Amino acid sequence: MSSVIPIRAETTGCTDVTPLVERGQREVFCGLTGIIWLHRKIQDAFFLVVGSRTCAHLIQSAAGVMIFAEPRFGTAIIDERDLAGLADVHDELDRVVSQLLARRPDIRLLFLVGSCPSEVIKLDLSRAAERQNQIHHPAVRVLNYSGSGIETTFTQGEDACLAAMVPGLPAASATAPALMVVGTLADVVEDQLRSLLERMGLQVNFFPPRNSQAMPAVGPNTRFLLAQPFLADTARALQSRGAQHLPAPFPLGVEGTTAWLQAAASAFGVAPEVFENATAAPRQRAEKALAVQRQVLQGQRIFFFPDSQLEIPLARFVHRELGMDLVEVGTPYLHRQHMAPELAWLPQGTRISEGQDVDRQLERCLADAPDLVVCGLGLANPLEAEGITTKWAIELVFTPIQGYEQAADLAGLFSRPLKRRMKLAA
Repeated sequence: MSSVIPIRAETTGCTDVTPLVERGQREVFCGLTGIIWLHRKIQDAFFLVVGSRTCAHLIQSAAGVMIFAEPRFGTAIIDERDLAGLADVHDELDRVVSQLLARRPDIRLLFLVGSCPSEVIKLDLSRAAERQNQIHHPAVRVLNYSGSGIETTFTQGEDACLAAMVPGLPAASATAPALMVVGTLADVVEDQLRSLLERMGLQVNFFPPRNSQAMPAVGPNTRFLLAQPFLADTARALQSRGAQHLPAPFPLGVEGTTAWLQAAASAFGVAPEVFENATAAPRQRAEKALAVQRQVLQGQRIFFFPDSQLEIPLARFVHRELGMDLVEVGTPYLHRQHMAPELAWLPQGTRISEGQDVDRQLERCLADAPDLVVCGLGLANPLEAEGITTKWAIELVFTPIQGYEQAADLAGLFSRPLKRRMKLAA
């Protein structure tokens, strides 16, 4: 096997594409949504949102966790007394934090998470976090980040959270290069990717870790792979610590996972035959499983509304591995450096839009009449009423989709709505 994954000669790709830039009304969740997967990952952390009752209802309903289940998130509600200046917000927050830590002695890392309401009233959570650190350190470390929905898309909540953690990562003392995978992954996916890398002879740290006491070290000898495409601030923070980013497609589908693993293998000098032996069996299983899904999806036309920043890697996957035709690929933000390998694998002439103007995008979508539309919850019902089959974009974030073993599951997220439509039409 060759040491690189070749790009097909006929696809010079969209590396130099000029996207259709749109600035208008947007339909996205806020960054607080990231707490839903982050609180499951870092098992001794707690996410305390400083916000309104609306913030509390959003997280509670989206996570589907009952209050009596003692989840690792909660909301310190800003009420009328705070807004009217009848109570000192900082004193109230100190009281809430003290009560929380007394009730939950298992907490080792506490995030004070900003929201739209806390930002509107100019509440300085960074100062609050510093004050709480002085009180509770070393038993509990307190950090803050913004989960506000103002001028952001919802996956940027994870980016802000991880970026806030980077300055506190220990300095790497080892002189040999070390590998880090950056981005929150389901535990089963993390275990699978770790196993593949270790079979190549590579030791790897994952960030964020499952326990805040096991933060990976970082330094000039750190090489990192991004597991998620929406971690621009985190990548910059790691690079400021001297770490080096390994450019690669994202680990979605057989092709993307192979190229992602190959980036690590090439950086650490893994022999081609070792790479082949480590990846051959899971790659073949995934290819066989995808062949079944391709029968449903081949030739179907798909339209992506901007939502999560996963859109470009997903478009590459459904086009190259499932044979779908790309009508439009919308993304909230286009990070050309991180997306360069993905853009190179998109077919020339792909219509790519950056940002959102809902009305204009809806007009194009209805005119194009695609077979499947990937969009947010707020657009799905109106499009279904127009006879267009939809897939909720949020499912693609909440579902484990990375790696070989999840490739068929990822394809199934696209095929199931079409199968449902066919059954209803029969």
